[in-house]
Amino acid sequence: MKLTAVTWNIAAINNNPFEYWLGAHPDTAYEQLMLGVEGFISEPGDHDVPVSSVFSEAMWAELKQMMTAQGWTGIEETEQRWHDDFSQRRIISQFICDKSLGDKRLASMPDRVTNTIGTKDARDVFRPTLVSNFAGDMTSVTTWWAAWKRFMFEEALSVGKEGESKLPCNMLFKISKAKYPEITEAEEAISIPLQLLSIAIFDAILLHMVITVSPDGAWSKLKEGIVSALLATKRSKTVAILENQYADADLCFVQEADPAFADCAEVALKSKYTLLRPKKLSKAQQNSLLLIRNAVFDPLSVVDCSAEVMGSLGGQPVSDGDVLAVCVDGVDGKKYLLASFHGDTNGLASPTVLEALHAFAVTKPDRTPIFGMDANTHKKASKKTQGFDEFVKLFTDLGYTSCWVGTDLCSSNYTTFNARTYLQAQLQKAVKSTEIHSETPSGFIDKNPKDFILFPKATYAAGSTSKDNTGHGKFIDKVVFPTLDFPSDHVVVSTVLTPN
Repeated sequence: MKLTAVTWNIAAINNNPFEYWLGAHPDTAYEQLMLGVEGFISEPGDHDVPVSSVFSEAMWAELKQMMTAQGWTGIEETEQRWHDDFSQRRIISQFICDKSLGDKRLASMPDRVTNTIGTKDARDVFRPTLVSNFAGDMTSVTTWWAAWKRFMFEEALSVGKEGESKLPCNMLFKISKAKYPEITEAEEAISIPLQLLSIAIFDAILLHMVITVSPDGAWSKLKEGIVSALLATKRSKTVAILENQYADADLCFVQEADPAFADCAEVALKSKYTLLRPKKLSKAQQNSLLLIRNAVFDPLSVVDCSAEVMGSLGGQPVSDGDVLAVCVDGVDGKKYLLASFHGDTNGLASPTVLEALHAFAVTKPDRTPIFGMDANTHKKASKKTQGFDEFVKLFTDLGYTSCWVGTDLCSSNYTTFNARTYLQAQLQKAVKSTEIHSETPSGFIDKNPKDFILFPKATYAAGSTSKDNTGHGKFIDKVVFPTLDFPSDHVVVSTVLTPN
């Protein structure tokens, strides 16, 4: 029988609503804001004022007092660093664009730790900053600073399995010189107060920038709209796309799903589908899932084989939750081996995972293997990235074919197209607006052919295969995604498998 299969990596924006350029934004104020920030950073001119004019001496004095109250060491050394160095730096050329600060992780590390904090009661709490989902008032530096201090030093959160009560400031940890050799031994010793000072300055500069380029406050409304469209309602919007646009799918391979999405999808789709999830979930909340249509597959026959596959991977960068492999019977008696897989960022583990899945499939000769995956393959191979052509050769040599046939089986048939903006903690990854559609794009533009549905060439042929980057069953070329309507940075891939 024919099978309609869908694969979709549903991940995209996680914490920073401004991290990626959004395609086809309907409000012209968005483009004006992002171009304004880009210009502010790339050609600051008179805007490149001293740090002390944005993060004032009075703000430092308050920060010092609150850090001292925590009983931390290194406060005096941090104060000297403030007076002799940070306060005198120019906000753009010498702070935001200082590569050494990035290499030392003095702003990006505390941003990672405090941007979004999950609590024991399953709430997310956000640091008051432009680059988080914080929804409070930040229309002035005064209101922002009051909220920032309250968040860091006054409101303890119940975190971890045991519900330990902790202030966000005390969640920071020392930056290890062994792991980040750019940091000096002296900086390592005071890295907790130094991180807090760095992230306070960083947050203040970002807010100063958007207030300068968007004095009418349009930036605040834009942020609210992005958070609502791509973060607050992301799970329900993703489920709605599967439910409404892919209601004919017999099986859906899903990657990088958090447990809350799995719960949401299970409830919404239970009348037609059984949702399968890994027994050992991802600590990073990036799980591979399967949705099998109850009218086609027998849910009672499912046997999870993920442990057997994972056990043969050795030291590959594959984590719990990345691979979900199951044996399942069709209601017509046909037997299948299904697997959903999410590769590491550079795709280097994908060949080994495919070989492991194939080796396991060989031990089950009565079962037809079908794999849906984000293999994270890249247009061009390198020492650091898995190439598309090399991956195609591998699965072809193993006896598989893919949903991509004919002219679609090429490295230019991209399934991701995203680029980072200048509003983020890792500025070295920012992409200029003029480079997004360049013939020679920046290495930080992710425009690659990453997603596949694989199956034995002897058993099936791919019928019609489609890509969707709109959420409406259509693909629009030359548009970066996610968009306000499409919440992922991977297309939805759908194909019809026709028996040979």
